[in-house]
Amino acid sequence: MGKKESVPQKAIVGEVPTQIKNPELVQERRRQIVDSTVKLFVRHGYHKTTTRMIAKAANFSIGSLYEYVSSKEDLLYLVCKNIHEEVQEAVEEALARTGGGRERLAEVIREYFFVCDKMADHMLLMYQVTQFLPEKWRNSVLENELNITDIFIQALGQLSGKGNFPRMDGKMMNLVGHNISVLGHMWAFRRWHLKHDYSIDEYITLQTDFILGLVFEESV
Repeated sequence: MGKKESVPQKAIVGEVPTQIKNPELVQERRRQIVDSTVKLFVRHGYHKTTTRMIAKAANFSIGSLYEYVSSKEDLLYLVCKNIHEEVQEAVEEALARTGGGRERLAEVIREYFFVCDKMADHMLLMYQVTQFLPEKWRNSVLENELNITDIFIQALGQLSGKGNFPRMDGKMMNLVGHNISVLGHMWAFRRWHLKHDYSIDEYITLQTDFILGLVFEESV
């Protein structure tokens, strides 16, 4: 009886299967692939971009690419997941290094808007092509989108009633959290127009004043 060939076992890193068992390496390589993918999707469109084009742009062989992802749909999902992770990291760092009250919320907004500026192409792509994802990925992306808003709602919960920060009920925290999320997206979607009149810093200042006005005028 012949020797049975061994079949590479797929590890699960996050929700997307991979044949590589080193999580740090998977994260690094996938980031490289994702950044190349976004540029191609933006330039050529989702449907006209092939996995062979993606592999070439990321300096992978087609075989190596398939060790990290199985399809374009996997890559699109990873783009969306990457946005959520970047936002979460930026907001957590802002909360950890600042004081309380207005300044702390302003810093959270500032860091989030900078992420929206840096990842504007990723965000635009996410909204344009989420409809092409398989249902399980599409549901996960929509859930991650709400999770981003939840990051701000939780941050408001930590600040509520502390120091000079007004106490907020759940209804108000939910509204303000959604406002922060959407105003960040607005810069990503409309920066082609807004940047003619505002720098990202000017935009952040104006929108932060608006959001703080919602929070602090409610307490008057």
